[in-house]
Amino acid sequence: MAAKLILRGLLVGAIAGLLALAFTRIFAEPVINRAIDYESARDEAQHALDKAAGLPVDEHGHDIFSRTIQANLGIGVGMILFGAAVGTLFAVVYTVSLGRVGALRPRTLAVLVAGGGFLALYLVPFLAYPANPPAIGHKDTIKERSVLYLLMVAAAIVFLAFAVLLGKRLTARFGHWNAPLIAAAAYVVVIGAATALLPSFGMLATNVQHYGAQATETPLPLLDTKGTIVFPGFPADDLIQFRLYSVGAQLVLWAAIGLLFAPLAHRVLEPTDRLRQASGDREKAAV
Repeated sequence: MAAKLILRGLLVGAIAGLLALAFTRIFAEPVINRAIDYESARDEAQHALDKAAGLPVDEHGHDIFSRTIQANLGIGVGMILFGAAVGTLFAVVYTVSLGRVGALRPRTLAVLVAGGGFLALYLVPFLAYPANPPAIGHKDTIKERSVLYLLMVAAAIVFLAFAVLLGKRLTARFGHWNAPLIAAAAYVVVIGAATALLPSFGMLATNVQHYGAQATETPLPLLDTKGTIVFPGFPADDLIQFRLYSVGAQLVLWAAIGLLFAPLAHRVLEPTDRLRQASGDREKAAV
């Protein structure tokens, strides 16, 4: 049974990745193109400023893969493989959760596990460290940013697991409605504390040293030696649109996984449920 569920999770994840890809191509791709154009123009402006000031200038090499290949083949294969991996992970968690989180129907459990995955693996880390387009982020801080983001993902997963256990333990005392609310409130408080303790990307030591204390790594206006703006900062509209579309793409991915997997899981588990029900009826009849 577990193998059947995991195989279906992989298939559903690949389909969900394809749907998320379609959403990304329609909505996010234009913003990504504008961000890349901004990054290229800003690099040229910085190059001119450094050259005028007599500073050493690094020549930019050509990309190994063209933007067309990256935007089509690269992101397409990447999204489908990512969806398949997420779907497999979802199916494993779903299988482990069967019978351990209460008497939930297979379809209901699928939706809840998908919602929990979206919350812990994406939304909570996103609220602490929002997704940024290609033009945002300094090369010298990639390692620190990756570590902080993974720490936030780990915290979101661990605290969510504890919240589920807490809600289950409190059910007998506070009921099926109040217990989840209490557990959810505890989760919000703990996650809020973790977010407050972790530094923002703009406050990393390298960023403070080179760019000053900032809330984020969003590029500020480029200034010449006289303090005159020679190139604008990154457009705020593009930043907020990219972040909204990032959330939308992940929402499409997880919603598709949950909704497509639910009926498939029901078909796999229905014979087992019928056997359990029949066994219970026989035991009652014997008594």
